[in-house]
Amino acid sequence: MTFPLGYQGPVSGLLLGIVFGYVLENAGFGSGCKLTAQLRFQDWAVFQVMFTAIVVASGGLYLLQALGMVDIASDLFVPSVYLWGSSLGGALIGVGMAVGGYCPGTSLVALCSGRVDGLVFVAGLMLGTLGFNSVYSEVRDWVWRQSGPDALTLPQLLHLPAWAVWGLLLGVLAAVSYLTRGSVSSTQSP
Repeated sequence: MTFPLGYQGPVSGLLLGIVFGYVLENAGFGSGCKLTAQLRFQDWAVFQVMFTAIVVASGGLYLLQALGMVDIASDLFVPSVYLWGSSLGGALIGVGMAVGGYCPGTSLVALCSGRVDGLVFVAGLMLGTLGFNSVYSEVRDWVWRQSGPDALTLPQLLHLPAWAVWGLLLGVLAAVSYLTRGSVSSTQSP
């Protein structure tokens, strides 16, 4: 099965990317101030929007699986975890997000919204990618050395049924939303 509406490959990704970018811009995520406020634990809107997307997407996936429309074993690719590579990549992206105020997706939203800082961040992202590519042959063996769980979904990893994991995700979202209900600031785009 392919989504949306039977489109495949790049067309589907482009359509979903445009919709996702539109939603991010309307949520105020085209401003680097929003993400840095999240990293300072002052504005939880980023967590709430992104975690809501995870809960909705996983709930839809579990529903499609229950209806027999998706077979996780054959229809979805689940990559293995490589602990050192994931740690290095996570650290580099985390530093970039903290310094630049954007993640790769929101930087494109900022760029398409005409923000100069989005352009600078995307340029830095490209330079960083080229830089990593230039040293990849030296770090390749280290990056792929320590593998973690082999192609496991979260329910498989936790040895829980999919509905229970979805319930846990929903519970985390509800708890964080309740505990941070007064912390959403009026972070505005400059």
